Amino acid sequence: MPRLASRGRVSGPLATACGAIVVACWGFAGSTAHASAAVYKWVDDDGVTHLSSERPPSGIRYERMAIGTSAAGRSSVGRAGNSSRSGQTGNVRVAAVSHEQLSRRSAAISELQNRECVVALEAIDRMAHARAPVEPAEFRRLQQTADATCSKDPSARRQQEEQAAKLRVSKGDVCIDARNKLADMLEPGRRPTREQLKTQQEFIESHCRAPVR
Repeated sequence: MPRLASRGRVSGPLATACGAIVVACWGFAGSTAHASAAVYKWVDDDGVTHLSSERPPSGIRYERMAIGTSAAGRSSVGRAGNSSRSGQTGNVRVAAVSHEQLSRRSAAISELQNRECVVALEAIDRMAHARAPVEPAEFRRLQQTADATCSKDPSARRQQEEQAAKLRVSKGDVCIDARNKLADMLEPGRRPTREQLKTQQEFIESHCRAPVR
């Protein structure tokens, strides 16, 4: 089975650390009938990720995620400033948003913001303890993402910092070695006992599961 590379061989610490670097784009296919039940995600000129129920400033490419509608789970891309109009009346249609849709949208924004925050905090901590020189622009971009997405509530912020610490452990050498050991145990010809497999799997489950993905 393939083995995981050690931390020393992983290049580009931000390649998987921060969603602010790249935003995936899909073809625009959403109707404005559910526009107000959507979450918008975009990256500004500084590389900072933004999440909002409102469209970004005009001209900025964004990812639109439908929440609580028949298109739930789908994403589309557009450019702020465009609008879809009815072919019959020429008027923009906007359907009323239910309380359930508002709640789902709020929960989706909170979940996405929490993920961006935790990933940014983990990357900041890793860069702060790295022996290699830190690129100031990259560090500043991560800090701006954390400032924009992390909770201002002290208790919630501590939980996010704890999640970031767990994320760092899950990506560290100890967990890499643990996953590699489990992979070795599952190689053809190896005959580990059920207890050995159970112990190894429980260690990975308890210590190496990333709190966000």
